Amino acid sequence: MQKYILSVLVQNNAGVLARVASLFGRRGYNIDSLTVSETNNPGVSYITMAVTGDESILEQIIKQASKLEEVYSVHEISEKQALSRELLLIKMELTEGDRTALREIADIYKAKIVDLAPKSMIIELTGSTQKIEAFLGIMKEYQIIEMCRTGVTALEKDSAKL
Repeated sequence: MQKYILSVLVQNNAGVLARVASLFGRRGYNIDSLTVSETNNPGVSYITMAVTGDESILEQIIKQASKLEEVYSVHEISEKQALSRELLLIKMELTEGDRTALREIADIYKAKIVDLAPKSMIIELTGSTQKIEAFLGIMKEYQIIEMCRTGVTALEKDSAKL
Protein backbone atom coordinates (compact mmCIF):
# COMPACT_ATOMS: atom_id res chain seq x y z
CA MET A 1 0.00 0.00 0.00
CA GLN A 2 1.31 3.40 -1.01
CA LYS A 3 0.21 7.00 -0.47
CA TYR A 4 -0.79 9.10 -3.46
CA ILE A 5 -1.85 12.71 -4.00
CA LEU A 6 -4.33 13.24 -6.82
CA SER A 7 -5.18 16.49 -8.54
CA VAL A 8 -8.63 16.61 -10.16
CA LEU A 9 -9.92 19.60 -12.14
CA VAL A 10 -13.70 19.53 -12.52
CA GLN A 11 -16.63 21.68 -13.58
CA ASN A 12 -17.96 23.59 -10.59
CA ASN A 13 -21.37 21.85 -10.60
CA ALA A 14 -23.54 20.45 -7.83
CA GLY A 15 -22.88 16.76 -7.22
CA VAL A 16 -19.58 16.48 -9.08
CA LEU A 17 -17.64 15.86 -5.87
CA ALA A 18 -19.98 13.02 -4.92
CA ARG A 19 -19.58 11.41 -8.35
CA VAL A 20 -15.77 11.59 -8.23
CA ALA A 21 -15.53 10.38 -4.62
CA SER A 22 -17.99 7.53 -5.21
CA LEU A 23 -15.59 5.99 -7.75
CA PHE A 24 -13.16 5.44 -4.89
CA GLY A 25 -15.76 4.06 -2.50
CA ARG A 26 -17.13 1.58 -5.02
CA ARG A 27 -13.63 0.14 -5.45
CA GLY A 28 -13.06 -0.10 -1.69
CA TYR A 29 -10.45 2.65 -1.85
CA ASN A 30 -10.20 4.88 1.22
CA ILE A 31 -9.78 8.63 0.82
CA ASP A 32 -7.40 9.83 3.55
CA SER A 33 -8.14 13.50 2.96
CA LEU A 34 -10.14 15.56 0.52
CA THR A 35 -10.15 19.28 -0.17
CA VAL A 36 -12.13 21.20 -2.76
CA SER A 37 -11.99 24.82 -3.81
CA GLU A 38 -12.83 27.11 -6.65
CA THR A 39 -9.93 28.00 -8.92
CA ASN A 40 -9.19 31.39 -10.45
CA ASN A 41 -11.99 30.42 -12.86
CA PRO A 42 -15.31 30.28 -10.90
CA GLY A 43 -16.61 27.59 -13.26
CA VAL A 44 -13.80 25.20 -12.33
CA SER A 45 -13.06 23.50 -9.00
CA TYR A 46 -9.82 21.90 -7.86
CA ILE A 47 -10.08 18.66 -5.87
CA THR A 48 -7.04 17.37 -3.99
CA MET A 49 -7.29 13.82 -2.70
CA ALA A 50 -4.79 11.96 -0.56
CA VAL A 51 -5.33 8.21 -0.88
CA THR A 52 -3.59 5.02 0.17
CA GLY A 53 -3.77 1.89 -1.90
CA ASP A 54 -2.58 -0.30 -4.71
CA GLU A 55 -1.14 1.31 -7.85
CA SER A 56 -3.09 -0.84 -10.33
CA ILE A 57 -6.46 -0.02 -8.76
CA LEU A 58 -5.48 3.65 -8.59
CA GLU A 59 -4.75 3.66 -12.33
CA GLN A 60 -8.22 2.19 -13.01
CA ILE A 61 -9.90 4.81 -10.85
CA ILE A 62 -7.99 7.63 -12.56
CA LYS A 63 -9.07 6.31 -15.99
CA GLN A 64 -12.70 6.02 -14.87
CA ALA A 65 -12.71 9.48 -13.26
CA SER A 66 -11.22 10.96 -16.44
CA LYS A 67 -14.20 9.60 -18.40
CA LEU A 68 -16.71 11.55 -16.27
CA GLU A 69 -18.22 14.34 -18.36
CA GLU A 70 -17.54 17.01 -15.70
CA VAL A 71 -13.88 16.07 -15.15
CA TYR A 72 -11.28 18.08 -17.09
CA SER A 73 -8.19 16.27 -15.82
CA VAL A 74 -6.99 13.78 -13.22
CA HIS A 75 -3.37 13.14 -12.43
CA GLU A 76 -1.13 12.00 -9.64
CA ILE A 77 1.29 14.48 -8.13
CA SER A 78 4.41 12.78 -6.84
CA GLU A 79 5.55 13.84 -3.37
CA LYS A 80 8.78 15.22 -4.89
CA GLN A 81 6.80 17.46 -7.24
CA ALA A 82 4.09 18.47 -4.77
CA LEU A 83 3.93 21.51 -2.61
CA SER A 84 1.36 20.35 -0.08
CA ARG A 85 -0.07 21.90 3.06
CA GLU A 86 -2.73 21.30 5.70
CA LEU A 87 -4.40 23.69 8.09
CA LEU A 88 -5.12 22.78 11.70
CA LEU A 89 -7.23 24.73 14.18
CA ILE A 90 -6.98 23.33 17.70
CA LYS A 91 -8.70 24.59 20.85
CA MET A 92 -6.72 23.85 23.99
CA GLU A 93 -7.92 23.97 27.59
CA LEU A 94 -5.81 26.27 29.72
CA THR A 95 -4.96 25.20 33.23
CA GLU A 96 -2.52 26.78 35.65
CA GLY A 97 0.86 26.99 33.94
CA ASP A 98 -0.25 25.66 30.52
CA ARG A 99 -0.43 29.07 28.86
CA THR A 100 3.33 29.58 28.76
CA ALA A 101 4.08 26.01 27.72
CA LEU A 102 1.50 26.09 24.92
CA ARG A 103 2.78 29.44 23.72
CA GLU A 104 6.34 28.06 23.57
CA ILE A 105 5.20 24.97 21.62
CA ALA A 106 3.29 27.21 19.20
CA ASP A 107 6.40 29.35 18.69
CA ILE A 108 8.58 26.31 17.98
CA TYR A 109 6.16 25.10 15.29
CA LYS A 110 5.58 28.63 13.95
CA ALA A 111 1.89 28.33 14.80
CA LYS A 112 -0.32 31.33 15.57
CA ILE A 113 -2.46 31.83 18.63
CA VAL A 114 -5.63 33.17 17.02
CA ASP A 115 -7.91 33.32 20.08
CA LEU A 116 -7.21 33.54 23.77
CA ALA A 117 -9.79 33.29 26.54
CA PRO A 118 -9.34 32.78 30.30
CA LYS A 119 -9.82 29.00 30.02
CA SER A 120 -8.94 28.21 26.40
CA MET A 121 -6.64 29.03 23.51
CA ILE A 122 -7.12 28.41 19.78
CA ILE A 123 -3.97 27.74 17.77
CA GLU A 124 -3.66 27.77 13.98
CA LEU A 125 -0.95 25.76 12.26
CA THR A 126 -0.25 25.39 8.56
CA GLY A 127 2.28 22.92 7.24
CA SER A 128 3.01 19.49 5.87
CA THR A 129 1.11 16.46 7.11
CA GLN A 130 4.23 15.38 9.00
CA LYS A 131 4.48 18.75 10.76
CA ILE A 132 0.79 18.64 11.74
CA GLU A 133 1.17 15.07 13.05
CA ALA A 134 4.26 15.97 15.08
CA PHE A 135 2.50 19.00 16.57
CA LEU A 136 -0.56 16.92 17.48
CA GLY A 137 1.68 14.32 19.12
CA ILE A 138 3.00 16.95 21.51
CA MET A 139 -0.41 18.56 22.07
CA LYS A 140 -1.85 15.23 23.23
CA GLU A 141 0.02 15.79 26.49
CA TYR A 142 -2.37 18.69 27.14
CA GLN A 143 -6.17 18.88 27.16
CA ILE A 144 -7.53 19.23 23.62
CA ILE A 145 -11.08 20.60 23.68
CA GLU A 146 -11.69 20.27 19.94
CA MET A 147 -9.86 20.44 16.65
CA CYS A 148 -10.53 20.79 12.95
CA ARG A 149 -8.15 19.83 10.17
CA THR A 150 -8.49 20.60 6.47
CA GLY A 151 -6.66 17.70 4.91
CA VAL A 152 -4.02 17.98 2.22
CA THR A 153 -4.16 20.56 -0.51
CA ALA A 154 -1.38 20.52 -3.09
CA LEU A 155 -0.08 22.03 -6.28
CA GLU A 156 2.56 20.65 -8.59
CA LYS A 157 5.80 22.62 -8.48
CA ASP A 158 7.19 23.74 -11.83
CA SER A 159 10.66 23.96 -10.28
CA ALA A 160 10.60 20.20 -9.65
CA LYS A 161 10.34 19.60 -13.41
CA LEU A 162 13.64 21.36 -14.19
